[in-house]
Amino acid sequence: MNRVRTRTSKTGEIIAYSEGVIRKNISAVEYCRTSMAAISGCAAGILGLSGTLGFLFYFLSVFVLWLMVLAKSGIQWRKYFINRRNLLTNQFMGGLCTYVLFWTFLYGMVHVY
Repeated sequence: MNRVRTRTSKTGEIIAYSEGVIRKNISAVEYCRTSMAAISGCAAGILGLSGTLGFLFYFLSVFVLWLMVLAKSGIQWRKYFINRRNLLTNQFMGGLCTYVLFWTFLYGMVHVY
């Protein structure tokens, strides 16, 4: 069952959101974030990044993904998402765990063994 969430804009206009559609959009972004974390972790491991530089690479890749999602949704991003900040911070730690897993695995495979 799709529920409709509403809020009032600054102009007094009532804006309605479909909960099911918002969940689907967030789910698609989380899938992209997980894939990006795995790919950037592989890249960081192969490039031999270590320590702080490796974590900075993750933060940079998260920020670039956020910019790409905003660019894809265009000027009218409010049609697809409720809040831009949630796009940046949602599942941040889960993505970091995936990133570290792939980063350390490929770093070990390429540079240690």
